[in-house]
Amino acid sequence: MAYKIAVIPGDGTGPEVIAEGLKVLKAVSEKCGFKYELKQYDLGGERYLRTQEILPDSVFEELKGMDAIYLGAIGHPGVKSGVLEKGILLRIRFELDQYINLRPVKLYPGVETPLKDKGPEDIDFVVVRENTEGAYLGAGGFLKKGTPDEVAIQEAVHTRRGVERCIRFAFEYCSKRNRKKKVTLCGKTNVLTYAFDLWERTFYEVAREYKGIEADYAHVDAICMWMVKNPEWFDVIVTDNMFGDIITDLAAMIQGGLGIAAGGNINPKGVSMFEPMGGSAPKYAGKGVVSPLAAISACQMMLDHLGEKEAAREIENAIMKVVARDVKSLTAGKMGYSTSEVGDLVVKYIIK
Repeated sequence: MAYKIAVIPGDGTGPEVIAEGLKVLKAVSEKCGFKYELKQYDLGGERYLRTQEILPDSVFEELKGMDAIYLGAIGHPGVKSGVLEKGILLRIRFELDQYINLRPVKLYPGVETPLKDKGPEDIDFVVVRENTEGAYLGAGGFLKKGTPDEVAIQEAVHTRRGVERCIRFAFEYCSKRNRKKKVTLCGKTNVLTYAFDLWERTFYEVAREYKGIEADYAHVDAICMWMVKNPEWFDVIVTDNMFGDIITDLAAMIQGGLGIAAGGNINPKGVSMFEPMGGSAPKYAGKGVVSPLAAISACQMMLDHLGEKEAAREIENAIMKVVARDVKSLTAGKMGYSTSEVGDLVVKYIIK
């Protein structure tokens, strides 16, 4: 059987980094003996500017039949912010019910962190973000728009079902990690008293089913402070859509930057999508100076999700060798190698 993988290179530097991920995918498939079929989709800013199409229904129907989606980046300077993000990213997440955003946060040896006196032994946790509810549903609207009396309402919607399945995923994920066996709920119960009352009650109800796992709570502002001061305290953090969006960018910085941070939009029983966290970075497009390691890490996450555990380990081990032995920095233009050359290094360590 061959895995059916949809590839959306997207905008800006997306095509460059996805090309390196596909190079690595080919090498590891040949070594580990699995087969796959790729289908590329021209979705993103250039297509929208050319045709006014964002995500045609016919394409979406094809995505529903894939085993996984491999995404480069969405975001184009010529398209108003939010148009592509809502029309492609959020539509895929919501309509394919990718209700978990999974963000491993792991500092590899050889990668610099801005945190003083912290190393790889201190930064190794996972953020489980609810991905289909909260403030990102688009509920709300305007009253008297464009006038001095304008009112803007943005509603956050949380359901017991949505909250519980996210929390349960976090506890299940924690039970399989060989770490601290602790799940921390990140919320704001002292201010958002309705939404996070639901989250907190559900969290402790689910926690009672997992006797060997410590259940912990912290306000989102405290999470941000402790992520900088004591990242070693964390194992699995579970939170809502908006807080998860914010804290995972901070988490990316402490693991070495967006050049290595990857994430998955997970439907445990359906089609999941994997992507680097760095965005389209249009100012670097075509220059070959951005790190492809985040996109390659996203490929590793995709294979792990598909059950190709050995292949996922091969990729992670190769990435660890590259950052320990070769690249000088993950900052664009400072790696000491081009985007393509970093991809070649990962391939070299896989096929050795």
